[in-house]
Amino acid sequence: MIFFLVLSVMSEAFDDVRFDENYVVRYGNDHISKLDQGREVQLSLDLASGSGFNSKRGYGSGFFEMRIKLPARHSPGVVTTFYLSSHPDNKPGNHDELDFEFLGTEGPVFSLQTNIFANDNGNREQRLHLWFDPTKDFHKYGILWNHRQIVFFVDNIPIRVFKNNTRLGARYPSQEMSVEGSIWNGESWASSGKKIEWSQAPFQAHYQEFDIYGCPFGANCSSESQLYWWNTKEFYELTPEQQRIYKKVTQKYMFYDYCHDRGRNFKECQIR
Repeated sequence: MIFFLVLSVMSEAFDDVRFDENYVVRYGNDHISKLDQGREVQLSLDLASGSGFNSKRGYGSGFFEMRIKLPARHSPGVVTTFYLSSHPDNKPGNHDELDFEFLGTEGPVFSLQTNIFANDNGNREQRLHLWFDPTKDFHKYGILWNHRQIVFFVDNIPIRVFKNNTRLGARYPSQEMSVEGSIWNGESWASSGKKIEWSQAPFQAHYQEFDIYGCPFGANCSSESQLYWWNTKEFYELTPEQQRIYKKVTQKYMFYDYCHDRGRNFKECQIR
């Protein structure tokens, strides 16, 4: 209940924050359009380029959420993302990342992949079928990240929980991360062998709500200070109601979990 009350208080502030206040274009400047006086951006992908943006600052914990509407056209192989990412010289093996990845839309079933990197190469994928059409309207996608747990939310519903089990030998993201969004050509791995239908281009994804509730990296981001509500004890665990919904959603909609496939390679799979 506390979580939903916090979100309701935040919603009005989210709606009025403009893109330029917290974000900059990362690439594909001519493929990004700012709409509604900067309260919405449209990212485009065609044969020439994709596009992406990132936050001006890096963070060490927080609650990060955006409203996203996926490309409306048939788009297998077109990857739309919202994620947190560190950039340690882009070297493999020492990277932190928390991903929402939409691996193209084919309809009537729409799939969402989440992934977690923890000072390594990731490979912690989970995939589920969404219970709605993400191309028809905006939906909220959020990531809670504190020193106890990471929770992925879709429309305030928890769909994935990753606990901090470093004391038991597991890995956990702790590096400075920026907030990012992008659309790009992923047909080499995200389309099950299907080619992108470029005749349908441009593929366009829309993003809204550009406020950021995050602790600037280095500012005691793991503190239990009331200054950062997401770090307080109320957010160490899901509430009983969230646990009930989480169990129901994962049982009904999840169709791939790395722990069932490659769990022997990951300590958290052996202790959860």
